[in-house]
Amino acid sequence: MASGVLEPAGSARLELVSGVVLLHAEDAVLEAMLEGWGKQQLGGRGLAPGTVKQRRAVVRQFLEHAGEYPWNWTAAHLDEWSADLVSVAGKAKSAIRNHHDAIRSLESYLIAPQYRWAEECQARFGTHPVQICFESNTTAHLVDYEGGPDRRPLTREELQRFFDYADDRVDQAVRSGRKGALAAYRDATVFKVMYAWGLRCTETSKLDVTDWYRSPEAPELGKFGKLEVRWGKASNGSPPKRRTVCTVMPWAVEAVEDYMANVRPCYGFPGHPALWLTERGGRLRPRQIEERFAAYRDALKMPVELVPHCLRHSRDPSDRRRDRPGIRAAAGRPPVPVDDGDLQRRQRRLHEHHDAQGAGHRVRCR
Repeated sequence: MASGVLEPAGSARLELVSGVVLLHAEDAVLEAMLEGWGKQQLGGRGLAPGTVKQRRAVVRQFLEHAGEYPWNWTAAHLDEWSADLVSVAGKAKSAIRNHHDAIRSLESYLIAPQYRWAEECQARFGTHPVQICFESNTTAHLVDYEGGPDRRPLTREELQRFFDYADDRVDQAVRSGRKGALAAYRDATVFKVMYAWGLRCTETSKLDVTDWYRSPEAPELGKFGKLEVRWGKASNGSPPKRRTVCTVMPWAVEAVEDYMANVRPCYGFPGHPALWLTERGGRLRPRQIEERFAAYRDALKMPVELVPHCLRHSRDPSDRRRDRPGIRAAAGRPPVPVDDGDLQRRQRRLHEHHDAQGAGHRVRCR
């Protein structure tokens, strides 16, 4: 409480003890600024801790490059740093814009009168922070998509090769008798779901078994008529966006239904809510999805510019056929329809393989 006014979190009067002489005043004030800024970002802005940590790292990079404390920053420091980000570091435009946003955020916090950093710096150092980020020297977010032009959807032929390879990995693991058949089956289904429902890696990783719902418009799809995506890409300061994706590819339902009924139980963690499990009972992470996609892509000698997000842009909702001759493994079946006995034999081989590997395992497949 100061003069009957409640100080906001991150205020200089809360971060610095009044009446105390600091041994290293510049460094102490700088750390207090960053600490208060972090509180303001987490509280007032509602940003995620990971975002705040990343922005603080960017600010420290700028501090090292400028060689000056924030109250001595000028627009020239920002211009020189931006030039190095382009010519030396080779940063993409989206990365440079994020760097500028971090500096602009700290700048706005420091010069805002309610946080009292300007008057604190003026009293201690005879100067104060000023605005250095302007429309003329920062990168603006002008378009929805800022990815490189090399990022493109997979072609129909590439999709077929990719999904075929993912399915072949399952058969190879089962025939070899080694561990990895369950993970290969899971990963093959993961990529089919990303393609069929147009999901990002994080959205896919965060799926739970309870995220599927019936659709009155498509009762033939059972409980897989709709998918509730709860961890969509968030805006700054906002929670993850939710959206409901209607199922438009019946062949994908068969792949998910088969996985949930015959593969997921083999992991032995029936109480875990995650749709995609690991052998240790954890949730499959986005990084693991990216690494597995890269391994398959490199094995097929596809362009390195292709990433899991390209599956999302390859989605063709107009293709509603149950059997897709053009994309065999995406449907989880060969070009010509197979009978139930053939599918059951494949599932039985997978279960027998898991039982053979699972002697002494926590839970065996049934």
